Amino acid sequence: MFTGEFRHTIDGKGRVAVPARFRAELAAGATVCRWLENCVAIFPNQAWHKLADAASAQRYADARARAFSRFLFSGAFEVELDGQGRLVLPASLRRFGGLKSEAVVVGAADHIELWEPARWDGISADMSSDEFASRIADLGV
Repeated sequence: MFTGEFRHTIDGKGRVAVPARFRAELAAGATVCRWLENCVAIFPNQAWHKLADAASAQRYADARARAFSRFLFSGAFEVELDGQGRLVLPASLRRFGGLKSEAVVVGAADHIELWEPARWDGISADMSSDEFASRIADLGV
């Protein structure tokens, strides 16, 4: 399970370091893709295949399902970590996420999210104490 928040630089070649505690989960390969709220997601192979299978099971007769599949799969790239635990973010994904020289790397249970720092600060500030308490209560805690 991916948890935690880390800030990492993105070098001139578009490489970002994956936190050491996340690397073992990605050792067998991963997929980076466009994700919700204009962040970039990194899915380990097992989680990616689960998502891809669900997306592929949609009805082709449904135009919205086709559009969703095109958006998801056209923006997805297989990646591998290099010897220093970095992966290359394709330029199209860096543009999509507004990622330039720094990224906030966020654990999100079955995947990792990469956020432009100012956008992450806004997203995380939107979760008020009351909203958080309400969501916790919805879990039965």
